[in-house]
Amino acid sequence: MDSSSSSHLLKNEDEKVHEDPPIKDATVNKYGEIMSTLPREKDWAKSCDDLYQYQGFWYTGFFLEGILSAQDHFKARSTDILLVSCMKTGTTWLKALAFAIFTRASFDTSSNPLLSKGPHDCIPFLEVDLAQEYSRRDMEIQLLNTHIPYTSLPKSIIDSGCKIVYIWRDPKDVFISTWFYVGKVLAFMGFEPLPMEESFELFCRGILTYGPYWDHVLGYWKAKLEFPDRILFLKYEEMQKDTYFYVKKLAEFMGYPFTSLEEENGVAHKITEFCNFENLSNLQVNKSGKHRENTPMAIDNNIFFRKGKVGDWENHLTPEMGARLDGIMKHKLMCSGLIASSHEILCPPKCPK
Repeated sequence: MDSSSSSHLLKNEDEKVHEDPPIKDATVNKYGEIMSTLPREKDWAKSCDDLYQYQGFWYTGFFLEGILSAQDHFKARSTDILLVSCMKTGTTWLKALAFAIFTRASFDTSSNPLLSKGPHDCIPFLEVDLAQEYSRRDMEIQLLNTHIPYTSLPKSIIDSGCKIVYIWRDPKDVFISTWFYVGKVLAFMGFEPLPMEESFELFCRGILTYGPYWDHVLGYWKAKLEFPDRILFLKYEEMQKDTYFYVKKLAEFMGYPFTSLEEENGVAHKITEFCNFENLSNLQVNKSGKHRENTPMAIDNNIFFRKGKVGDWENHLTPEMGARLDGIMKHKLMCSGLIASSHEILCPPKCPK
């Protein structure tokens, strides 16, 4: 990758491409009408807006409006690289790794924009940053991020054939990470979160923003089986065990493999170390900086960092709660080929409904 392919990352806001005007109020009102007809459930807060069920998944009103707008208006390109995850499955880490890989020809780890901007400000979030002003993007940027389930992605993404990187994680750690994260966000907004036990029951019923979690994972896994060359399917725990291997795998899939000279100079190792949890979380920008600074949506970057540990659920859930989540995940995914039962690899003759 030459330097021109990532020089866009230092452009001023007024240099970005503008092709279409923002979505009009009438369109937003249309989304409100759609939302008024949808099933609702309690959110993970004692007093907050409900979650809406749309196309089989649950969303806050804010995210759902963004998704509806993206479905109507977002124009994907074949060169886009979409980083996808459910909430709290390694999104921040994946963004940092992909961004460092993509920009390495212009910035080494001592000058990378990640030193002054959090990962979430380096890569646009589809249903927030691009949904309302869908063409307001630097057209040289290939990296995008979303939490949207596969079956609800904008049609242009499917039609474009663009590459998708998906990361998933043990649901027990997903629940714990989500509960702490949601609690911080709600406190920032002035709301009180539900007790962990109540939130756990909602999670087990699949009721959380962008949930059910297992359906989110399953949708992208099925797409991976159908389009193996277009979708890279990663697991957080495996990446933790051998990050260097997966950094090289990610770079190759993105179309920016490390050259022999880069291998000799340890570039992949440097990116691996630069983007590890300890280093990222201790960067000053992630300790005291803000995401979307100088906007009404500004939020502290440190909210996105907690522990990043595999198995932290054991410090918060009972063995019975852990077994319950394992059982749900096994029941939902055992016929997919993604996970095997404890006794057999092949799918049983009749899959549970």
